[in-house]
Amino acid sequence: MAKLRAWLAPERPGDDLIQDPGERRLVWIELVIVFAVTLGLSGLYSLLSLVDALLQPVALADQTVAINVPQAKAGLIDLAKQLLGVIRLVAWGALGTYLLYRSGMRLAAVGLDRTRIGKDAAAGVGLAALIGVPGLGLYLLGHALGINLAVAPSTLDDTWWRPIALTLLAAGNAWAEEMLVVGYLISRLRHLGFRENASLVTAAIVRGSYHLYQGFGGFIGNVIMGLVFGRVWQRTNRLWPLVLAHTLLDFVAFVGYSLLRGKVNWLP
Repeated sequence: MAKLRAWLAPERPGDDLIQDPGERRLVWIELVIVFAVTLGLSGLYSLLSLVDALLQPVALADQTVAINVPQAKAGLIDLAKQLLGVIRLVAWGALGTYLLYRSGMRLAAVGLDRTRIGKDAAAGVGLAALIGVPGLGLYLLGHALGINLAVAPSTLDDTWWRPIALTLLAAGNAWAEEMLVVGYLISRLRHLGFRENASLVTAAIVRGSYHLYQGFGGFIGNVIMGLVFGRVWQRTNRLWPLVLAHTLLDFVAFVGYSLLRGKVNWLP
C-alpha cells in the first residue's frame, strides 16, 4: 500500500526549486517561447483542426486524417522534405535538452546517460507492449463510438525509401515528444514549485492537445499515455525507455499501417 501511495502521490524533490522571482519569471517566459514554436503551437493547430472537423456536415468517424503525407510530387524531393521534418523534430528535442543543460542540470538528471542500456531497452519494450495493445483498442473503440476520425498514419507512396523515412520519423517524434513534454516540461515545472501530480497532469494534457486533430479519442488516449509515461519517468528518472517505447509504437503504427493498408478490413 505504501508503494502504491508513493506512485500515486510522490513527493516533489525540493532541492531544485527556483526561489528568485526574476529567475522564475524567465523560466515562465522560456516555457512559453519553447512551446510556442514546438508542440504547444501544434496543439493550437490541432484544436482548430478538430473544430473544423466538427463543423463539417460529415460525422467524425466518416472523416479521415493522415499523419505522414507526401510533401512533393518528385520522389527524391519528397524524401528530402521528409528528412527535413526529422531534423526539425530532433532539433525540438535538442532545444529542451540544451535549455536544461544551460540551467545547470546534467543529462543524467533526466535519464539521458548511457549507464543502463540493457535495462532501459527492456523497460522500453515493456512500456511499448503496455501501451500499444490497449491504445489500439481505445482507438478502434473511439472510432466505433464516433468520437474519433479515421487515422491514416501514412499515405506515402510505395517507394524504396518509405520504410526508412517512416522509421526516422517515428524516432524523431519519440525524441521530440518525450524530451519536451516529459524531461523538459516536468523538470521546469519542478523548478517552479509544481507538485509531481500537478506537473504530471499538465504534461499529459499538453501531450493530448497536439493529438486533438485525431478526435476526442486521440486526445484521451494520449493523455492516458502521458500519465503513464510521465509517472514512470518521475519514479525511475530514465528517459530513454520512454523514447524507445514511443519509437516502437510509432514504428508499428507508421510502417505497419503502410503494409496493411487495403489488405485488412478491421482498420478504419
